[in-house]
Amino acid sequence: MSTLRDAAMQSKAWPFEEARRLLKRVEAQGKDHVLFETGYGPSGLPHIGTFGEVARTTMIRRAFEVISDVPTRLICFSDDLDGMRKVPGNVPDPEALRAHLQRPLTSVPDPFGTHDSFGAHNNAMLRRFLDTFGFEYEFVSATEFYGSGQFDDVLRRAAERYDDLMAIMLKSLRDERRETYSIFLPIHPETGRVLYVPMKHVDAAEGTVTFDDEDGREWTLPVTGGHVKLQWKPDFGARWAALGVDFEMYGKDHSTNTPIYDGICRVLGAKPPEHFTYELFLDAEGHKISKSSGNGLSIDEWLTYAATESLSYFMYQKPKTAKRLWWDVIPKAVDEYHQQLRAYPGQDPAQQANNPVFHIHGGDVPASDMVVSFAMLLNLASVAGAEDKDTLWGFIRRYAPDATPEANPQLDRAAAGAVRYYNDFVKPTKSFRPPSALEREALADLRARLAAWDGPADEESLQSEVYAVGRDRFDPMRDWFKALYQVLLGADQGPRFGSFIALYGVDETVKLIDRALEGALAEA
Repeated sequence: MSTLRDAAMQSKAWPFEEARRLLKRVEAQGKDHVLFETGYGPSGLPHIGTFGEVARTTMIRRAFEVISDVPTRLICFSDDLDGMRKVPGNVPDPEALRAHLQRPLTSVPDPFGTHDSFGAHNNAMLRRFLDTFGFEYEFVSATEFYGSGQFDDVLRRAAERYDDLMAIMLKSLRDERRETYSIFLPIHPETGRVLYVPMKHVDAAEGTVTFDDEDGREWTLPVTGGHVKLQWKPDFGARWAALGVDFEMYGKDHSTNTPIYDGICRVLGAKPPEHFTYELFLDAEGHKISKSSGNGLSIDEWLTYAATESLSYFMYQKPKTAKRLWWDVIPKAVDEYHQQLRAYPGQDPAQQANNPVFHIHGGDVPASDMVVSFAMLLNLASVAGAEDKDTLWGFIRRYAPDATPEANPQLDRAAAGAVRYYNDFVKPTKSFRPPSALEREALADLRARLAAWDGPADEESLQSEVYAVGRDRFDPMRDWFKALYQVLLGADQGPRFGSFIALYGVDETVKLIDRALEGALAEA
């Protein structure tokens, strides 16, 4: 019988494909551990794409741990020594930050008043988000990395090989920028600002740089100890060399810089890591999500309506395809995640290795207790006018007598999220219409059949009745189901209607049809 490791070595799931590629590197180098890295630029509040990078990297890390016994580490690196180039628009009193432009983010006051600096605030947010999902990682601050001396050896090497590093960078720059560009950005000893000025001299032996500040005064600073930082592209490759990174993924917007990152790393004496380029997330209008503009969903916003695992499921799907990340993707992600959970126990190792939930949970896959789908809970909330989850539980208990909030915590969380989602997104757009003459006739027939129903509320039997009513009246049949959704639920799409009746109740559905035939729903 095939073991999971055997299956993983053949699996076409993208985390295993990346893990196998990484294994070849590790075997060739004979390393005693594998270092994964993710980077974060805390110029704005962490967004959901930042989480996605760590989630996907963790999926590859877990996949690697299935096929190899070599220990792994994950570093989340924050480039918080970067100068604040512009004031984010989504912070309190943004004008108060204007005086701190070009100062390192860890030297900019926190506009929220909760941390020592804006960089520290954003770092704390990132760590809280990552901790919510139980990621195992080591957090590294660029401010501490430069200031503590951990970066010093590589920075001295950068001074020694300055001309080679500059040659890589200058090829990628426009003529006008070449005149003033340097890989080194000195931090002014008096103003604390990160200076974008040309170097008058780089002393390889002393490990110093000499430059004129914006007032024409000459300064000489050591490249070590946090007095100087690297421009972000050289910093990217230098970090790989300093830490010994084996794997890093980044968005498609970085892909053209990959040769630069790799070249910097090689000049500094290290082998570049394996890369994985993912497509970007898009907002409702198809625009790229931006930290500074805040035009995407935040992690907290997603978790208002659904559990963490549903977001991880969304992140797993097709990482090399651009995806809309907006409110309407949440219900589908929840229900597809639980479909995969239910399938997992009955699958063989090869199928389990390809199942998204294996990669979400690192092999320790829980059982699903969702006896009612999220989509169905939304429809139930709609017809019941639910303001809290207790309303939904009244219907759930009748439909599934053994289900309780304590025994079904996933369902309980979903019920609460469905009520919030309904009130925030469904209720404001809900629009009922009156039935046509043919639809009125069909609804009256369905009402009569349900009123005469004397058997158990069996989903399949009820679905057969719904189908029988529409079969001789509608061609195509989807027009009948569309009518049920628009007339009874105030929506263009809806659940399998026999299942809805079983959950909502036969008598309650009769009353709902009566209200529609009386015109009460369309008038509401």
